[in-house]
Amino acid sequence: MELSSRATVPLDDDVLHVGDPKLLRQDFSRFMLRHRFGMEEVVTKLTILRDEFDLMHDTNPIEHIASRLKSPDSLAEKMRRKGTRPTYASIRETITDIAGVRVTCSFVSDVYRVHDLLTSQDDLTVLDVRDYIAAPKTNGYRSLHTLLEVPVYLSDGPVPVTVEVQLRTIAMDFWASLEHKIHYKYRGAVPDDLAERLCDAADSAHALDARMEALHDEVRHLGEDGVETLPRQVREDLLTGDELVPSEALLEQLRRLATD
Repeated sequence: MELSSRATVPLDDDVLHVGDPKLLRQDFSRFMLRHRFGMEEVVTKLTILRDEFDLMHDTNPIEHIASRLKSPDSLAEKMRRKGTRPTYASIRETITDIAGVRVTCSFVSDVYRVHDLLTSQDDLTVLDVRDYIAAPKTNGYRSLHTLLEVPVYLSDGPVPVTVEVQLRTIAMDFWASLEHKIHYKYRGAVPDDLAERLCDAADSAHALDARMEALHDEVRHLGEDGVETLPRQVREDLLTGDELVPSEALLEQLRRLATD
């Protein structure tokens, strides 16, 4: 069965067919679907990293992974505010957060570590990095933002999709969630005294991150005379609840096979 000719027409340069509701709905759905696929690709990469750390390492830098696709109403409102031309190419160029992934880490060092692990993958292209941890926004917001171009392989070939990834600590994420709720309640017109207290809270969250990082560094030095001095059997027993850890019986079979 042949694909319809419409399926091979690139969307990125197409004008939105506002006069044809059926065609507009079809093309817009395909446009959003590409971004959903790109978002899921990034989530998969991060999930693999998280699961590998769970199984193979003592600590895991990734606490939580969340994703969201901008709603059509939100996208239309942002197009209006930014003066985006009614073409898919213009939308893709001017609105880079259609697909978003948020990664929450325990420590600031983990944020940069996960960022480096993700952006070093060969099939991803880094378009932009904005470090709001090193240089916070005036309201106190801290996070590490990176724009990635992800190849999405469709029936008519690969399509580059932009995905925004935000990486932050638990403290940063808690503050950002509270700040978002307050701005929503006040419709953006937050009273000056409340905005000032929010900024102070951001500084407190940053100080907490620094203290927890220092404590974490101390704990990591327990390797030589602390945690790693536990008996080997005790350390192995800690992993027995994981179905991916091979049983002793399986290991014995593998040893026999290796010596045959």
